[in-house]
Amino acid sequence: MNSVSESFSENNSIVHPEYFFIVGLSGVPYSTYYYIFLFFLYIIAVIWNSVVLFIIVVDQNLHSPKYFAMFHLALADFSETNALIPNIMKIFVFDSQYISFNACLANMFFVHFFSTMQSFTLVVLAYDRFIAICLPLRYHAIVNNTVMSVVFLVLWAFNGCLVSFVVFLIKRLSFCKTNMIPSYYCDHGPVFRLACNDVSINVFMAKLCTALYLVAPFLIIVLSYLGIFLALSKITTWEGRLKALKTCVSHLLLVGSFFLPIICIYMVAFVIYLTPNARIISTSLAYAVPPMLHPIIYVLNTAEIKEVIRKYIKKRSTQIESVSN
Repeated sequence: MNSVSESFSENNSIVHPEYFFIVGLSGVPYSTYYYIFLFFLYIIAVIWNSVVLFIIVVDQNLHSPKYFAMFHLALADFSETNALIPNIMKIFVFDSQYISFNACLANMFFVHFFSTMQSFTLVVLAYDRFIAICLPLRYHAIVNNTVMSVVFLVLWAFNGCLVSFVVFLIKRLSFCKTNMIPSYYCDHGPVFRLACNDVSINVFMAKLCTALYLVAPFLIIVLSYLGIFLALSKITTWEGRLKALKTCVSHLLLVGSFFLPIICIYMVAFVIYLTPNARIISTSLAYAVPPMLHPIIYVLNTAEIKEVIRKYIKKRSTQIESVSN
């Protein structure tokens, strides 16, 4: 497996493998069942995110800035889990661990593109809650569908350009040692560390992306909630404070489910050495669980969405009863 000279093609001193080999969990008995568990999470995520997307599109009452942002989060969740989990099933359950160089780069792009949009969208939702509570009289002037459209157009474009550049930099690397990726997909870090030429620009971009997509969004959200709690402290009654805070519960749960697992992984990896298997299990759960939880959080904590679902179920029940009669 380590002798890969036969499968390598050379072009202008840059050596690219024809195929990479995705290692996945090694030495773990019954690891296939873990991948099937991830597929179960994937099915739930796809169904519930599809429901949320459909409800927001068809119900005119949900065509507001807050739900416009929720739509983009559901879209990012739906797309990220589709970019990751089916490929994992193909690789490990159906024993197809070889992936072509270009397919590997495509897999890297789509997984990182959609997962990083989740982070940006949570920041936009924090901004929405900050304006709604701290500047309620100016909310509709500052936050409207036009503003949200421009914001998300800029975010999708910026994110696409940056992730494309990060993936493009992989093509300047020469892989002359091994083609075995110690991960469960074409992860950026494990791939560029296989190179045998200078990877300083790749290391810099990895750190920059961590700052842009993890540290900065989390700090912005924390600062926005400090402002929200300061505004709540000025409300004279506890009933008023709780009523305003209740509008933030869904977003706080979304933030916790997305950021806390990733932050915990970084903290643990900083203190102790994470084995490849521990890293694969922890990061795969951090990728797979939030897209499943997010739409459930919407439905359970958002009265408007629950009302739409209730009306639809009632309408369908009435239709079934009329047909049976």
